Amino acid sequence: MLSANSNTDQSLNLVHRPRRLRRTETLRKMVRETTLTVDDLIYPMFVMEGEGQKVEIASMPGCYRFSLDLLLKEISEVSQLGIGAVALFPVIPENQKDDTGTESYNSEGLVQETVKAIKKTVPEIIVITDVALDPFTTHGHDGLVDENGVILNDPTVEVLVKMALSQAQAGADFVAPSDMMDGRVGAIRKALDAEGYINVGILAYSAKYASAYYGPFRDALDSAPKFGDKKTYQMDAGNSKEALKEVELDIAEGADIVMVKPALAYLDIIHQVTINTNLPVAAYNVSGEYAMIKAAAANGWIDEKKVILETLTSMKRAGADLILTYFAKEVALMLM
Repeated sequence: MLSANSNTDQSLNLVHRPRRLRRTETLRKMVRETTLTVDDLIYPMFVMEGEGQKVEIASMPGCYRFSLDLLLKEISEVSQLGIGAVALFPVIPENQKDDTGTESYNSEGLVQETVKAIKKTVPEIIVITDVALDPFTTHGHDGLVDENGVILNDPTVEVLVKMALSQAQAGADFVAPSDMMDGRVGAIRKALDAEGYINVGILAYSAKYASAYYGPFRDALDSAPKFGDKKTYQMDAGNSKEALKEVELDIAEGADIVMVKPALAYLDIIHQVTINTNLPVAAYNVSGEYAMIKAAAANGWIDEKKVILETLTSMKRAGADLILTYFAKEVALMLM
């Protein structure tokens, strides 16, 4: 065993020794290139009808569907932890669904009433609302469907505009079209401006892939498509140039923030988008990514806390300015 004062490495006569900057934890922090903070986090949350309801999602341990009263309590807590924004997703009862998603733009609907209540209770928190029809349709697709099962683009955009306007009227800070219909960002921006909502932002799901990582989320909302899949409107996993095209179009149409979804299997896309735009770039750490970490941790296969932080740091290192993650509350507590 060599003594503590051994200097045998000097025989290599090295000029550059990168390990010098890794020698202590303090030194590593000082030269760290990428640091995850609570300011990077957006917390996706599920709201349901009723009172006093907090129902855990089986495929997403630690995530819950909240009735409005308990959702407000939870949002107050996360705001105190420093989380600055929440993204809302509604659990719509079957008797309120139809083929055309008319409940999506009901001025007294679940989303609209939730937004009003949040802005009254925790006015400082940024509220982001999802603009897509799948939670509201009987068929579970993000668009209107013709008799041949084809997802209709332009008629769907007309409904999405109504939906976005109703959310803006309720007090949403950002509307977030996640449907991947062509031209929807421009149509929504035009309608918002025409109605005087010039300060309501658009967080566009610009590069949203037809991914297998969404399974637990669809369980949470009971919104899985009843036929086929979403590959005719969400992106193919093999494409990267197309992502840049989609981002470019959304920026031209008036997006304020662009997003890549999912995140973990698409870090290269996040990086490419980041170096090709000056807008803030968001990444969605989706339900499947969350569920895999939770399942591995439950089996004792990984150190959960370390893997969560390493995973989210990888997204920020790839270039993400903002991260939507179900780990947001846990991470805020870790970083305190």
